[in-house]
Amino acid sequence: MDEELTAGFRELCAQCSAVDWGISDEGRFYCRSCHNVIERTKEVVDTTFTPGSTRVSTIGRGTRRRRPDRGRQWMICEGFQFILRNQANALLRLGVSAQFKDPVLCQLWRLYLQKSRQAFTSNPVRSSVFKVQRPGSDSDSVAMSSAETDGETNLSSPAASNTAESCSDWSQRSGSSDIVTYLTARQRRSHGLMNMTKTLALIHLALIWSHEPLTLSDLLRLVSEGHVPFINAFEELPEEMKLDGKDALIFRVESVPSHRVVHRQAQTLLLFLQPQTFPPISRQSLLHPALLSLRYLTDTNLPDDLHPWVCRLMDDAGLVDFTFDPTSCPVLPHYDIQTAALIIVTMKLIFGLDDHTEWDLSNESGDQDDSGNMFNLRRWFRLTQAALITAQQKRHHEVARKQWKAKKPLYPSRDSEAVVMKRKRTAEQVQMCFEKLSSRLVGVQRCDPSSFTFCWGDEDGADGPSLHHKKLDRVLTLKHNVQTPANTAYWHTALRVCDPQKCRSHYSEVEATLPRSFVWLLQLFSFLLNVKPAYLYEEVLRVERRVLDSRRHLRRRERTTTTRSEDTIAGC
Repeated sequence: MDEELTAGFRELCAQCSAVDWGISDEGRFYCRSCHNVIERTKEVVDTTFTPGSTRVSTIGRGTRRRRPDRGRQWMICEGFQFILRNQANALLRLGVSAQFKDPVLCQLWRLYLQKSRQAFTSNPVRSSVFKVQRPGSDSDSVAMSSAETDGETNLSSPAASNTAESCSDWSQRSGSSDIVTYLTARQRRSHGLMNMTKTLALIHLALIWSHEPLTLSDLLRLVSEGHVPFINAFEELPEEMKLDGKDALIFRVESVPSHRVVHRQAQTLLLFLQPQTFPPISRQSLLHPALLSLRYLTDTNLPDDLHPWVCRLMDDAGLVDFTFDPTSCPVLPHYDIQTAALIIVTMKLIFGLDDHTEWDLSNESGDQDDSGNMFNLRRWFRLTQAALITAQQKRHHEVARKQWKAKKPLYPSRDSEAVVMKRKRTAEQVQMCFEKLSSRLVGVQRCDPSSFTFCWGDEDGADGPSLHHKKLDRVLTLKHNVQTPANTAYWHTALRVCDPQKCRSHYSEVEATLPRSFVWLLQLFSFLLNVKPAYLYEEVLRVERRVLDSRRHLRRRERTTTTRSEDTIAGC
């Protein structure tokens, strides 16, 4: 490297007469033979930020003609198609089966293009020609995207367009051709046009259809950790697709959407697409609460003996059959939230969770001679609380160190380009300065994704000892040769049915009056699923309402059967 920098300097050394020059870290010339340092220096461009230094940028006001950039005319749906392909490929690398992408996601994407009249239709919402033009060439090469002959869409190729109109001055501008359609609110509502949140909703629907054991909360966690491209996903678009101007309003994302928002978008997308009936989610599927509850019980270090009680409660709530039909039953279930709500209701049923019953049962379990093999709620709370605090701090630090800004920034107009680039340069200089001062990397170090948040056991780095093998015998009692909870009381808040169009969540109103142990359990599962406690609280109320309604219906039917039997006996 020094030979390249000193190639033009061939003077003899004044002390040893050798011609073997090197450059020190300060940029000064020195002799490698005798280490003699001379006054000659090498100019080095330093891009690091030094406190107190200033850098002046001047912008000329003269008229300048921009040289046309190479590119081609493209449509917004093409950009989303490349992003969907990259998201699907990322999931395939994480272990999702190949049938998720090729048959399922491609079919849903083709149906969306047809329903939104962007492709596969004789009456498109907007027509354009895909045209590649290079300045100085004699002829322009035109590339038209077409649908495959077998009726399936290949996510590796651009979207299809059935009609075309000419565009004469494409070499003088860049960006998408149908941006006006996407910026009109009326057309977005009427045609169901795509956005970045809907890409995750479409991925979620394809995962449900293919019975992949990846819930919506898992998908959003992979997105926030950077394993699935979403934030700044436009950076992976081909170079020929120039993002310019108002395209930034469509593809720029500054945060990961919440579970509620993505689920609502998936519900809206289903009503818009009207696909066929989804394959039923049976008990053998890892998405079903019967098996998904095992995973959540393992993650929260709860005993395995709770699983039969969760399944019994699931049967009482009528959550056994998960056949989803967009026409007859257009409500898309969220399996992760429902499973967490079932576990919370089961904990209330067995331990009370009223700030008194659970601690009394813990004291009774601790006084027994064989308490070492029994589950103690107080011990479980202490272990889980310590692990929860550590995990919350770790997640907070990762979010604080995460780089949200794109490497290739977008700017909505030419006038703001200089401002955006100057802010980007300043941010890079501050980042380099912080790295030197802290002697550590600013970015978050990616780790292998896992389905579990906590690790319980005797291994090094575990969050605490495992309690999965503990028994629940001390909190259960035999009644008519059937095990029943020793807790005979069950409390619940008002189970009034509210109008979702007029009424919001009441969690903020009743949170202060709820038992602290119940609120803490809500916060624990909310952290695991990365949702707000109010969202999970609403699902707990739905499960309780379903269980109580089913029991009320069962009692009414038993009374009716008894009355009919008595009338029959009296008639005889």
